[in-house]
Amino acid sequence: MAVTSGALAGAVSDSLWDHVPPRNHIRTNPLANRPDSVSAGALLYREHCQQCHMPDAQGDGKKRPPLRSEHIRTASDGDIEWFLRQGDLRHGMPSWSGLPEAQRWQIVAYLKSLQ
Repeated sequence: MAVTSGALAGAVSDSLWDHVPPRNHIRTNPLANRPDSVSAGALLYREHCQQCHMPDAQGDGKKRPPLRSEHIRTASDGDIEWFLRQGDLRHGMPSWSGLPEAQRWQIVAYLKSLQ
């Protein structure tokens, strides 16, 4: 998931969340109440996101934004999953649409658990 580089930086701005289609914004995480979702998401985070957002998800204070933030805390699950799927290459965030949908939801569960 390397919600990499400045990707969520762009994603965390109000204007990027404004681009989330309403049907995606209202989506809830179908895996949110499964106990194994957070631990699976943590493994995926280490594999795909940690290299940019750091092991503690605090980013680097520059181009790679923190994922422990008000923007993530207040985003809907659907907002985050949509962003993982879309990416934002202009800000260094790849699309993670190649990951199975269930894995993207596990990453969402993990990110929400950090808040």
